[in-house]
Amino acid sequence: MLSQLKVSDLMTKSVISAQPDSKLSAAKALMKEFGIRHLPVVEHGVLAGIISSGDIREAAPSDATTLSVWELNYLWDKLTVGEVMTRNVVSVDANEPFIDALRIMVARKFSSLPVVHQDVLVGILTETDVFHKIIALAEAEMVQA
Repeated sequence: MLSQLKVSDLMTKSVISAQPDSKLSAAKALMKEFGIRHLPVVEHGVLAGIISSGDIREAAPSDATTLSVWELNYLWDKLTVGEVMTRNVVSVDANEPFIDALRIMVARKFSSLPVVHQDVLVGILTETDVFHKIIALAEAEMVQA
C-alpha cells in the first residue's frame, strides 16, 4: 500500500508561506501562531526558498552582545526572510511516489519538503504528515485483524 502512495496523498495542501521581503519577525510570529517549524518562501507564485525555526534562531542576536535592547530590536526589525532563507531548496513534485520523497527526507535529514507542481508551491510534506499516515494505516490494519 505504501508503495502506491504519491506525495499528494500525504502532503499538507493548505501551506502557509512567506515572501522574501517579509520581515523575519513576522515570519517568526506566523510560525508560532500556526505551530509550524518550516515556512516555504514564494516569490511571484514560484518557490524561492524555505526558512526554518532553526534559521530564525541562528539569525537572532546573541545574549553576549554589547548592544542595547533598542539597538537589538532595531537591527532585528531590519532582517527579511530573503536574507536568512535557504535558496537552493530541495523539493518534490506532488505526483512523485511518496517513498521517493521519504528517501530524500531520510538521506538529507530533512523534517519537511516543499511540494511543487511545475515550480508552483502546492503543499508541504512534513514528518508529521508521514507519522499521521503510518498511524492511520496501522489503525486500519488493526480493525481488519
